[in-house]
Amino acid sequence: MSRSSSSPSPLSPPREPAPALMSGAGLLAARGEQAHRRLGPLSRRLWALWRQVQGYLFLLPALLIFALFVWYPVVLGFVMSFQSVDLINPATWVGWTNYRHVLADPLFAIAWRNTLAFTGYALLFGYVVPLVLALAINEMRHGKSYFRLAFYLPVMLPPIVTVFLWRWMYDPDAGLLNALLSLVHLPGRLWLEDPQTALPALVVVATWSAAGSTMLVYLAALQGVPASLYEAAEIDGAGFWHRLWHVTLPCIRPIMLLMLVLQIIATMQVFIEPFTITGGGPQHATLSVLLLIYTYAFQNADFGEASALSVMLFLVLAAFALVYMRMTSRLLQGD
Repeated sequence: MSRSSSSPSPLSPPREPAPALMSGAGLLAARGEQAHRRLGPLSRRLWALWRQVQGYLFLLPALLIFALFVWYPVVLGFVMSFQSVDLINPATWVGWTNYRHVLADPLFAIAWRNTLAFTGYALLFGYVVPLVLALAINEMRHGKSYFRLAFYLPVMLPPIVTVFLWRWMYDPDAGLLNALLSLVHLPGRLWLEDPQTALPALVVVATWSAAGSTMLVYLAALQGVPASLYEAAEIDGAGFWHRLWHVTLPCIRPIMLLMLVLQIIATMQVFIEPFTITGGGPQHATLSVLLLIYTYAFQNADFGEASALSVMLFLVLAAFALVYMRMTSRLLQGD
């Protein structure tokens, strides 16, 4: 039986959709394209300029909010670092005096030493622990969801709840840690009152409260490792450690480097733990740079010196931020 002349041949190209079946956006785009073809060269340039202006008009509200709440405070901080500001008397220009006073303050070196020590401890514990947790959970056959939720729960706790919880754990009389030590007949310690243990104790709090989010980032990176690489390694007889060293870590190394830079930037801005748990003590053993800025501004009412120290910290963090942006750019180019 012969085919009807109106039926399409299997070898004929697919028909374009009828105008009535096209979507509204498709029709508008098609008509805009036809109108653009009918324009002259000058009109096309004006049309392209108008399209760019439209884009900037859409961005204008966000740019205004960003300029008001981010760029203006940054510029004002730079200006105030060269002024004597106490919010009562009019600001006066003092040049580099604030910077000289900050550099001559004995607490300046102590605050930077503590901040760098906190960053080092945080990299030692806070960088390795989430990675180990992610590798362990990724190797599990059952219960992955349960452990992901269990390790992420501390991130969902409000910071003040975390502070009260760990102040109870570190309590020398009724705390959990000393109670556990007494079970094995070991003497208790003054965790937060001893200058030798106060800073590492704060690092444990910060690591416990933030490790869950970092672990999820590593788990997401591990999901992107091609399974064919593991299968090829298993065929070659590679064990767990060989697969970890030669397959897993090289594949997630870009994410590890990014997290390293981000963690350095975050830990150098430590404030909540020393402010709420130790207040910078004992004997300034937990005084951080941000806590010293707070002391200048809200206890000494010297906003000029607080701004000068803020500018110093900003320049240090800006160097790490440039490294982060450069690494991000390389990753995007690699994609």
